[in-house]
Amino acid sequence: MEKIFNKDLNRNILLTHFRFEIIHRSKKSRARVGKIYTPHGIIDTPGFVAVGTNGTLKALDNATLDGLGLQLMFANTYHLLLHPGSKLIAQAGGIHKFANRKSPIITDSGGFQVFSLAYGGVAQELKSKGQKKHDNSIVKINEEGVLFRSYRDGSKILLTPETSIQAQKEIGADIIVSFDELLPYHADKKYLMRSLQRTHRWEKRSLEEHKKNINNQALYAVLHGGVDKELRKKSCDYLSKLDFDGFAIGGSVGKDRFEMFEMLKFLMPNLPEDKPNHLLGIGDLESIKGIVPLGVDTFDSSHPTRCARHGLVFTKKGTMRIIKSGNVNNFGPIENNCKCPVCQKYSLSYVCHLFKAKEITGLILATIHNVYFMIELMKRYREKILNDEI
Repeated sequence: MEKIFNKDLNRNILLTHFRFEIIHRSKKSRARVGKIYTPHGIIDTPGFVAVGTNGTLKALDNATLDGLGLQLMFANTYHLLLHPGSKLIAQAGGIHKFANRKSPIITDSGGFQVFSLAYGGVAQELKSKGQKKHDNSIVKINEEGVLFRSYRDGSKILLTPETSIQAQKEIGADIIVSFDELLPYHADKKYLMRSLQRTHRWEKRSLEEHKKNINNQALYAVLHGGVDKELRKKSCDYLSKLDFDGFAIGGSVGKDRFEMFEMLKFLMPNLPEDKPNHLLGIGDLESIKGIVPLGVDTFDSSHPTRCARHGLVFTKKGTMRIIKSGNVNNFGPIENNCKCPVCQKYSLSYVCHLFKAKEITGLILATIHNVYFMIELMKRYREKILNDEI
């Protein structure tokens, strides 16, 4: 791996752990093909990132996942901090050894889950017409950080920029994320501004804590501002001046795809082109069609694995319900010409039987197929960008 000398750290540190390379920029859109180099391998971009909340995808072990070729998995610091604990993971040699994963991992700061306890998601906000969701798990939010109660044993836990980074150091992911405040979708401009300023202070503290022990990890900043273009620009301008390795797009990205696309159309041209970006929490098939041409490099979502567990499998012709009429007698694969291990070995009839019999194996096979579909889908997207078709 190429060695990079980073003079901005004011000390002689030879960085060999992280690098971003742009392979091709489309002549048709802002889409680009690139490579992110990490200690545990290369991530081709644009790329889908599957969510492994507790260090594994639901219904799928990491050895199988590595075999499928998923280059980057997303794990949640909040959940791993509460159980089994970041210190235990460190004792095990880090998340890769603990979970037996060979390929790259990214962790979030834990902030999204903590603040979701207080505000809920956009869907809950819309249903409650912007009223704050009260949850006694949140004890206090102030300049220092957020004090909350563990959902496991009720113990109080203080999550700050420093403790979030320390926990992510102990977990040992290749890419970690700075601590931020989740901005409620319905918050007014005045509150958004105050929250944005505090988030920026927290992110600067996250960076300072990270630099004390880089630990072969890359740190991403999180851009905020909701759907307010002025605040998104302020966030981008401030954070791009700091020494982050990449940028995640967080906070509320809109109540629907239209708002998200409009926000991203404005934001993406303001991001530093020489660093990778990541869109947090988005990865459904319709959204991917819109975000790839805008220049998004990576994006995470539990959508494909959640669909699989609910009996929905992806095909080039669209999403199919496994137990729909007609599949009982279909002895062909889930999708013709699919090279995934499921389609190579099992019939749609058999998978349909497993779901009707409520066998766990059915969930596993559907998950394998959907993850493989996403990997191949992104390969096709990269090929189209290289040919300037997107």
